[in-house]
Amino acid sequence: MSDVCVSRRNATYLSITYVPLLMIVIPTLLVDAELPENVTFDDVKFEIEKNEDFSRQILTDKINNFEGKRIKIRGYIRPSFKQTGIEKFILVRDNQECCFGPGAMIYDCMIVGMKKGTATEFTTRPITVEGDFYLKEFEGPDGKLWAIYRLRNATVL
Repeated sequence: MSDVCVSRRNATYLSITYVPLLMIVIPTLLVDAELPENVTFDDVKFEIEKNEDFSRQILTDKINNFEGKRIKIRGYIRPSFKQTGIEKFILVRDNQECCFGPGAMIYDCMIVGMKKGTATEFTTRPITVEGDFYLKEFEGPDGKLWAIYRLRNATVL
């Protein structure tokens, strides 16, 4: 009978001591791992002049820390000929013609690849996109750098 009492006592001690701690630690770990970081286009802006050669050394530590992380960002789908079933698009800072192509600042856009098997539709309204952020230069047909940011495995929220 004393073995049962000791076991109950130990179980009570463990549940009083460790369960509340686990209830705090485990959800915190899960939240940190699952929630994307909210990012704005201002967060990925850096010092560069128009038509200046790009080098990754000029990127801020903040921008470099986004690499490989899941982020959430708001912007506009740059218009194209396709209106539905869009699996890849350019997300731009605003809905003007300033943000992609010759003369645009390379930090004002992101090339977005949707999660496999998903697509979105064009809208003139701002959208929120969640995806895995990474750096990869994109040269336009003029041989100049048009974009450096990309999102993969993205979803439009």
